[in-house]
Amino acid sequence: MRELTEQELVRREKAKDIKEMGLDPFGQRYDRDSFAQEVKEKYQDVEHDAFENMTDTAKVAGRIMFIRKMGKASFFSLKDKTGSIQIYISINDVGEEIYNLFKTADLGDIVGVYGKIMKTKTGEVTIKCLEYTHLVKALRPLPEKFHGLTDIEERYRRRYVDLIMNDDARKVAFLRPKIIRSIQNFLDKRGFVEVETPVLTTLLTGAAARPFVTHHNAQDLDMYLRIALELPLKRLLVGGMESVYEIGRTFRNEGMDTRHNPEFTMMEVYQAYSDLEGMMDLTENMFQTIAKEVVGKMDYHWYGHDINLEGSWKRVSMVEAIKEQTGIDFKQEMTIEEALKLAEEHKIEVQEHEKTVGHIINLFFEKYVEETLIQPTFLYGHPIEISPLTKKNKEDPRFVDRFELFIGGKEFANAYTELNDPDDQLERFEEQLKEKDLGNEEANDIDMDFIEALEYGMPPAGGIGYGMDRLMMLFTESDSIRDVILFPTMKPLDKNQK
Repeated sequence: MRELTEQELVRREKAKDIKEMGLDPFGQRYDRDSFAQEVKEKYQDVEHDAFENMTDTAKVAGRIMFIRKMGKASFFSLKDKTGSIQIYISINDVGEEIYNLFKTADLGDIVGVYGKIMKTKTGEVTIKCLEYTHLVKALRPLPEKFHGLTDIEERYRRRYVDLIMNDDARKVAFLRPKIIRSIQNFLDKRGFVEVETPVLTTLLTGAAARPFVTHHNAQDLDMYLRIALELPLKRLLVGGMESVYEIGRTFRNEGMDTRHNPEFTMMEVYQAYSDLEGMMDLTENMFQTIAKEVVGKMDYHWYGHDINLEGSWKRVSMVEAIKEQTGIDFKQEMTIEEALKLAEEHKIEVQEHEKTVGHIINLFFEKYVEETLIQPTFLYGHPIEISPLTKKNKEDPRFVDRFELFIGGKEFANAYTELNDPDDQLERFEEQLKEKDLGNEEANDIDMDFIEALEYGMPPAGGIGYGMDRLMMLFTESDSIRDVILFPTMKPLDKNQK
């Protein structure tokens, strides 16, 4: 059992005192009619003297974040989900009994206040308390005001305290759902339908990633937590739903860093009768809509870069981008031996399952190009070996109709002109199995039910997947994925640390 601090012991004694007054230390329902920020904005421009003849009132509730006790009158600040407002409380207005109740208050306690709107001589909108209601006694003290939770790990681990103390964290927490809603409205207006597909699956498909494995007891069956949303959504195109999207949790059993969390949010969008160009236009418009309508600006400072989202974004092929950086022209036909020699000369390590020209092209891109794509860039024309679900390019079947969106040197989206030839798809799956035999733990399984679905006929289509957490990082100008996920994956604390 954890030993209580002196402050915690004092707070628990105060909770007992409140109970002896006939009150519940942990409160009851409280019907407020106003929020802090609304009150401040409504009366901010009213002159001080005008309040003398006003009788406007407000009923608010929130957490005490500051107290200045001055004998028979005091000031404190009350913080709700919109922000903070100053409260003036006097024994002459609320009576001795209630004022004594107020004197038991500590920082972090939750209270309700009904009172008259006023403005102090310094011009601060304030509520003059006429009724004070104790709601919840905080048994633990808040972190020291000016330093808050200085330990980054503790901020993420105790997000509830971070949200109390850190206005930037609260801003991000409230902005994220607004962005999600904006995206849903954007797609809904264009005829897309939001759907839900299974999280549990028996096959590893839709992406190159290591999975989390779980067990279904009733069927005595090992299952995966999904690594992507793709194949179920494309089945819906076969079924005639035509334009669908899903925003959902996805799971990849891989490393954690400032850009990756094993449990993350993806959005995948599929549109029948569209293609790669359609996905580029959709993406550009969607990002610019979020920037204008939700965040209110087109310029962002992220990972040390100044990024502008306006206008038409750059479009460049992977081999062109590599040639710009290295002078090597992978557009020319070359043997695997020639490609391996180039890799050796450039000190690029090639794994056994990567010994194809296409894989080596991708390794050159990752080393020389990826981090140079700062302004929004659609990078297209990936090698077929690294794109098992994408339609071949008609002019050059060594490459596929695929693009990735890069901003600030980071990947934000991955899009295809979708492969809908069932025989070609089966061949690609079989190639993936060969890679798995060579040690590629991220290679896909063969999904024969999906092949069967394609045999019924899937319309030509464009599809795209977005990393929603990275999108949130850009629009909130956050450098860590943990800042935009309310409860990121954390290593458990020792029992002695709790």
